[in-house]
Amino acid sequence: MAIRQMLRRSLSGERRSPSEVPKGHVAVYVGENEKTRFVIPVSYLNQPSFQELLYQAEEEYGFDHPMGGLTIPCNHDFFLEVTSRLGGL
Repeated sequence: MAIRQMLRRSLSGERRSPSEVPKGHVAVYVGENEKTRFVIPVSYLNQPSFQELLYQAEEEYGFDHPMGGLTIPCNHDFFLEVTSRLGGL
């Protein structure tokens, strides 16, 4: 399944319980103002381009994330650009 399709599926407005995240994936919240939930493969967390996003999250929020989960403070288009490049891994 293409990364954009996987990410779009996670964009529905429904709140999902943590148990609905597939094994090997993690939910993240992305956005500068309004946060959108994305479900990504955990393998992305080790990639340098994604680690830069994690560094930004650490700088912005420390370890106290306002959404109660991993929150990444970048715009949606940039996040989709980064994750689409990682989709071929």
